[in-house]
Parts: sequence; structure tokens; C-alpha cells
Amino acid sequence: MFVADFMTPHPLTVLPEDNLRTAFERMAQGGRHLPVLDEDGDLVGIVTDRDLRLAVNSPLIMRERAQDETLLETAQVASVMSSPVYTTHPEASLREAAQLMLDKEISGLVVVDGAAHIVGVISMTDLMRGLIQLLSPSAGANSG
Repeated sequence: MFVADFMTPHPLTVLPEDNLRTAFERMAQGGRHLPVLDEDGDLVGIVTDRDLRLAVNSPLIMRERAQDETLLETAQVASVMSSPVYTTHPEASLREAAQLMLDKEISGLVVVDGAAHIVGVISMTDLMRGLIQLLSPSAGANSG
């Protein structure tokens, strides 16, 4: 089982200077992990749905709804993204991807090809789909 078989291909991306509203809108179109690219198209970070929720709903800060709206418009993705970004390749095994996520305590990896172009994202949810497929009764019947 390989990363290519379970990754989300062609993920939407954001720029570091995009505001948080843009990131929320892109996630609403699909995916919970957005690679962050600079103006040259180089991978500089990743922002997750959790990063955005924590930024807007910080338990340490009591805010009015209007302040949340202002934050969505003024805060930049760069202020909440994670960097460095951990990557894997489409040919990597699901086990390798899972081990890297566990070791780095992250919920997803950006998938890049040999030329370092982004080809997908693989998340813990994708790994669970692989596990379910591996453990399904039909998988055992075909293995022997």
C-alpha cells in the first residue's frame, strides 16, 4: 500500500500573505491541510484546520464576534502556518508515512514528486482508510 493510493491529489494551496478567511474558504472547498507556497511556488509551510480553529477560537482570549471577523481579514496565514514542512513521496509506503507522522507528531504530510512539485497531501484520515482496507475481510481473502 502506497501513499499515492490514498493521498488527496492536487491540493489547494495558499500564500503566506493570504488572510485566514482565504484559508478557511479554501478548506471549505476540500481538504484539511493546505500547503503554503511562496511567490515562486516553493513550499514554505502548511496550515491545517486545527491551526485556523486555534487562531480564531483561542481559549485564552475572550473576543466579540466582530473581533473574530477582523482577525479573519487581517491575520495572515504566515502567522499560523507550521514550518518546516514534512514531505513524503507517492512511492513511499503507508507505513513509512504513518511512522513519520507519529515521529513528528503531525496530522499530515505534503506529497512531492522527484522534482519537489506538490502532487498531494496524505492525512491521518487517509491512513485510516488504508487501515480499513487492509483489515477488511476481502483483503484477507485476496492475500492468500
